[in-house]
Amino acid sequence: MTGPQARGPRERMVFSAAQLLRRGGVAAAGMREVAAHAEAPRGSLQHYFPGGKEQVVNEAVGWAGRYAARRVARFVAALPEPTPSGLFAAMVRQWTDEYEAAGFAGGCPVAAATVDCAEGTQSTREAVTAAFAEWTGAVADALAGMGVPRERAGSLATLMISSLEGAILMARAQQDVRPLATVSAELGPLLDAAVERDG
Repeated sequence: MTGPQARGPRERMVFSAAQLLRRGGVAAAGMREVAAHAEAPRGSLQHYFPGGKEQVVNEAVGWAGRYAARRVARFVAALPEPTPSGLFAAMVRQWTDEYEAAGFAGGCPVAAATVDCAEGTQSTREAVTAAFAEWTGAVADALAGMGVPRERAGSLATLMISSLEGAILMARAQQDVRPLATVSAELGPLLDAAVERDG
């Protein structure tokens, strides 16, 4: 994966906004903060984002949804024998590894924007909805590829993502990765039981 400095200035600003959302929600992703984090001239924000902070936040949410969706394929490709429980364990491990290595400061930027804008900006609500749909769709496609019936794959993808998001929230509150370990252990057998076996 390329580092932030390998991106162009616009991409760096979107990436920076996503990182600021992860750590402090929408309030932390002001134009001045985004420019400083991206090491970009403040004037360039107005050039790239004429819609101001709302546009920056929405694009950061979209970036996060695409990132999460792409990670699903990478997780599946890294599994020696892809299973639904193995995929979910990999999704959880990404967060467990981060929290054990760097502490509990970061969360999901899509969730942060959801909490901060649930009753606010229509465009941000739409961006969040689209980001979750992209991520859920990628998980559902992966499950279907492992033999989960298509009509059930979408429901299980929603269960996986909502369980992961809840566990992230609890892990941050408790400063402990146990909620993540718990959802992985408890959901794994249920997910694998959904695979249709031949014969």
